Amino acid sequence: MKAVTDATPLIAANAVAFDTETTGLDVKEARILQLGGMALVEGRLRADDAFETLVDPGVPIPPRSTAIHGITGQMLRTAPDFADAWQRFEEYRGGRLLVGYALGFDLAVLEREAHRAGLLWQAPRTLCVRMLAGIVNPELPDASLDAIAAWLEVETSGRHSALADARIAGEVFTALAPHLAGRGIRTVAEAERASSLRSQALRQQAEAGWSEPFLRRNGASRHALEAIDPYAFSHRVAEAASAGPVIARDDISVQEAACIMAERRISSLLLSSDGAPGGPAERYAIVTERDVLRAVASSGGKALAGPVSGIAAGPLIAIEGSAFFYRALGLMNRRKIRHLGVSDADGRLAGVISARDFLKFRAGAAVDLQARIENADTPADLAGAWSRVAVVASALLDEEIDTRSITEIISGVLCAMTARACEMALHDMEAAGEGKPPCAFAVMVLGSGGRGESLLAPDQDNALIFAEGEPDGPQDRWFAELGARFADHLHAAAIPLCKGGVMARNALWRGSAETWRQRVDEWVTKARPQDLLNVDIFYDLRAVHGDERLVRALSAHAWKRGSEQIEFAKLLGESVRDMNNPFTLFGGFRLEEGRVDLKMHGLFPIAAMARALAIRHHLPRASTRARLEALAEHPGMPRNDLLALRDAHRFFLTLVLEQQVDDIALGIPLSNNVAPERLTARQQKTLKDALKSVAIIPQLVRNAMFVNG
Repeated sequence: MKAVTDATPLIAANAVAFDTETTGLDVKEARILQLGGMALVEGRLRADDAFETLVDPGVPIPPRSTAIHGITGQMLRTAPDFADAWQRFEEYRGGRLLVGYALGFDLAVLEREAHRAGLLWQAPRTLCVRMLAGIVNPELPDASLDAIAAWLEVETSGRHSALADARIAGEVFTALAPHLAGRGIRTVAEAERASSLRSQALRQQAEAGWSEPFLRRNGASRHALEAIDPYAFSHRVAEAASAGPVIARDDISVQEAACIMAERRISSLLLSSDGAPGGPAERYAIVTERDVLRAVASSGGKALAGPVSGIAAGPLIAIEGSAFFYRALGLMNRRKIRHLGVSDADGRLAGVISARDFLKFRAGAAVDLQARIENADTPADLAGAWSRVAVVASALLDEEIDTRSITEIISGVLCAMTARACEMALHDMEAAGEGKPPCAFAVMVLGSGGRGESLLAPDQDNALIFAEGEPDGPQDRWFAELGARFADHLHAAAIPLCKGGVMARNALWRGSAETWRQRVDEWVTKARPQDLLNVDIFYDLRAVHGDERLVRALSAHAWKRGSEQIEFAKLLGESVRDMNNPFTLFGGFRLEEGRVDLKMHGLFPIAAMARALAIRHHLPRASTRARLEALAEHPGMPRNDLLALRDAHRFFLTLVLEQQVDDIALGIPLSNNVAPERLTARQQKTLKDALKSVAIIPQLVRNAMFVNG
């Protein structure tokens, strides 16, 4: 079981709920009498996975203590001493997080016991539900475990035994997690930081001799997140795929297929009715050497005379060549197959890839991440998957992988989580008697996720299109419920609701294909200020679940209409005319709370400019990078300026992502703001140059908007 990391979500934590019973309440004199623990697995308390032991303190037990917990000296005659009991407990804990009530007291007593026993004391990572409850409900008049449990409606039978109190603390912890998430406290590090800000409570505990019940950091390190193998996240399928796959007609025999594979020294053969390459991937079937061996083992030599179509699998399962390895590995793992077709951007067959092609790539973390998403059944499962993204990002930053590739991976995970949340919502609705979808539909991710530029603090930007139905009609109402359900799943899984309301649960971001076309036409022809805000995010759409043909048709319509309306594109360009100055009067960075906002001063104006000019000149590209590079190749465009902005955009992404990874370790709420003080002198100079390059955007838009290509 994986140890806790800074990014571990509270609702999906692997932890041990913990408690002790002692001879008294004075930390200088108290001795351990009992240890109890109960496992929290992926955020769920497991009564069948528990630890409990009595401990011989080597001293008499005061009668007043026995009156509370019922432990007598007679009961301890065969109990282990502390050194033995603690070693057994640590083996059970296995590096997991400890959660409990008033853990500062337990930690102080445990440390003294360790010193008495001659053990090297290494404090476990802990979270105290007493501290966390005070964060959520500072007006709670009584901070006792009984009062907190009563407030959260946690049953308290068996009080004052270590295992029972551990169980109660564990249930309190799971009950507090959604309340903490509502306050923006979702990860272990964020809970630690929030606990560290409760100065009055900490001062009172310190005066009583208690230890701090959380990890306090003076600085952050990306290595605190955990090391992973980055290869599967930094290579794409096309790099390993065999170009020009071997294709045969599907009316040949099994023996003929086997001969072709033997002669060509390949492990699979693709089949189609005409044996021609370059068709849509779904038109092909595949037969592998294993299929031939199984057929012969089952039916003997006569199997070789049969038609190969009888043992082939179709349609061919394919993945786009631009996908990262981790997605292909996850698809193979989920479908239990060893070969994948590789398609181009238009869905046409371009190659084939096998499990053998991946052998040189170490991919444990990749399969783990993909499997976590695809096998998720609850928001806690999705949160566990999302927590791995920071680990991947940290490792790839250390490998100096292009940050744009890292943000593309983050976006891919965000899209996959949205798709899985939709699948969970569909299952919920069917179980609730709502039936299946009334018509074909697709879910889209918008904004930075759609562009492939997500960082580690995204919110939900999604929309939904369905084949037919009127606004507020039966189909629309059905999909409104679906949108609400999957938005709630994502929110619980650490992808918060969009503050601007850009979600399929809201009527403006949901509609039939016809409704969407009318909506787009109104946006581009009227071009009202509120419409421009919607368009900014709409043109970054990406299909993540359902019938992608609906999304492709809508996107093509939007790009065509947008380029036809010159006034519309011009008004989009106006949105980047008024930019705030990122510098002070004396040339320093304009800071708020010690940081400069790189989204406002860098990422947003570059992305908005690239989008507006791409729409104007009908260059339907997905990412800011692709848009800038396409514009740079467009006749009459200021090529050097556009490429300089492309490089500045990459630099801003890098700084923000590095800051976010560091902030995760410190438990600081994530943002797009960067502290210049953490940068080297050279980085600060580059940042100033990059911000100055953004200042040319208003003039660049004016000049480039009406360039004739």
